[in-house]
Amino acid sequence: MDRRFETRLREMLAQAQVPPGLTEGLLSRLETFVHPFTASLAEPEQRRHTVEYLTGLLSKLKHRTGEGIAYLHDQERQGLQKFIGLVPWGDRPLLRTLAQQVGADLGEPDGVIVFDPSAFAKKGTKSVGVARQWCGRLGKKENCQVGVYMAYVSRKEHAIVSTRLYLPKEWTTDRRRCKAAGVPGAVKFRTRHELALEMLEEHGAVLPHTWVAGDDEMGRPAEFRLKLRGRDERYLLAVPSNTLVRDRDAAPPEYAGRGPHPQNPFVRVDRW
Repeated sequence: MDRRFETRLREMLAQAQVPPGLTEGLLSRLETFVHPFTASLAEPEQRRHTVEYLTGLLSKLKHRTGEGIAYLHDQERQGLQKFIGLVPWGDRPLLRTLAQQVGADLGEPDGVIVFDPSAFAKKGTKSVGVARQWCGRLGKKENCQVGVYMAYVSRKEHAIVSTRLYLPKEWTTDRRRCKAAGVPGAVKFRTRHELALEMLEEHGAVLPHTWVAGDDEMGRPAEFRLKLRGRDERYLLAVPSNTLVRDRDAAPPEYAGRGPHPQNPFVRVDRW
């Protein structure tokens, strides 16, 4: 493992240590924490199920399934399972609340918004968005789901703010498959960069920032960089080593005396 990542791993493991006192009064604090998010849910039962489900995820249950969590609360399983898998409710208001909280608690004028796609290996063909595509975790093309994540970083802390599930064209052009998986009919194909711009449009105003950052997958298309410039966003994006650039500060080739004045040729950025 690279020495830099070893150092970062040690830092992350240190942050993951939970002192015993931190869990005191956890359930009552959890209800207080969840309340602003459940305010957008229409039914009291939905708000109650939200707290019950999160409580189950933090419990000592060996298998934290909807069924197991329902039994933990001495309930029939159907109510909680329907809330998780069938009852329609939108996640956008909840993510908006999260972005507002992150901006208020962690916001600094020179904060950074970071976009990063991440893939999760997945077997089968029925899970939403699953397809044979590049999986960075495995370093190869594999059957997986891909999410595009939006995070916020300041000197105070860092937090994930929003996410979008990427649906390949083979999904969005197959309406029967989408319907079977519960994908709304209005969902159209969006590139990973279009999903990032949608999240920036939705949450950028409540996240004080000076920079937008991302890896070379985000920096690869010139169109994405152009759209960020069109929004007056300053960005620092990695690009692949074979990206072509033209050095505008270098002296151009000598003019031959006829025709248009020559410009510096494009060269690979690693050679430049």
